Amino acid sequence: MEFEAKYITPDIKLSSYEDKFFKSDIIFDQHMLVWFISGETKIVQADTIHIFKKGDIFLIPRNQLATIINYPKDGEPHKTVVMHLTTARLKDFYANLDIKPKTSISPKINHYNNHPLLESCLTSLIPYFDMTALPEDIASLKITEAITILRTIDKEIDNILANFEEPGKIDLVHFMERNFMFNMPLDRLGYLTGRSLSTFNRDFRKYFGTTPQKWLTAKRLELAHYELTKNKKKAIDVCYEVGFENLSHFSFAFKKQFGYTASELVTANLNVLTKNGDLIV
Repeated sequence: MEFEAKYITPDIKLSSYEDKFFKSDIIFDQHMLVWFISGETKIVQADTIHIFKKGDIFLIPRNQLATIINYPKDGEPHKTVVMHLTTARLKDFYANLDIKPKTSISPKINHYNNHPLLESCLTSLIPYFDMTALPEDIASLKITEAITILRTIDKEIDNILANFEEPGKIDLVHFMERNFMFNMPLDRLGYLTGRSLSTFNRDFRKYFGTTPQKWLTAKRLELAHYELTKNKKKAIDVCYEVGFENLSHFSFAFKKQFGYTASELVTANLNVLTKNGDLIV
């Protein structure tokens, strides 16, 4: 995989992927403002799938679990400008503002499609990537400009940016049922549920009667079977969307669980169609 990341500050980077695709399961420790120069990204979350492409601008809130799949498109690499809106910078920004965010609001990815103010702000960063570094005072001005624009065009954004609370202890069963498809280290899953790793493992066995690893594999394969059967998805797409690292591991686990391969299941689904497309009952 050919990957290049140019940082002009620790919080501002230009990233580029030249290969077929790049996939990662991640939790965002900081808010990320992203502008697409070229390529395409699929972001899989617990209850939705986002597709972003050239010209799109979006904000990913912190502490969000997601599967990120980046693709080149139309002969161009996957290239983005990414600005991290760190908690430290945001606390400085809001220090003298009387803002009381609504903590009951569930953060979601905010899409600011081709917005001229944001695009102008992020486009102005491009020349700086030819430098070895951007002076901190200029970087601070650019990030402050981006935050100010977000607050101007999105009246609800303070509920996300000005909320500095850490995850508290939440319902483990509900959380895992919604987020099992994300291939995250167990300590990070514990953090998001407000638990230490040891408490997470103890509570998990208490509620599910098995280890997290065994339960996660079974749930991912169950979802994969559903997507292949009901939604007629391709095995390569399902593999990454349900939380497996690569196709060979997915194929091995799938056959071990069901006694047949994912490709055999896809073929069997196709064989239930007659020549005129009617289902054989």
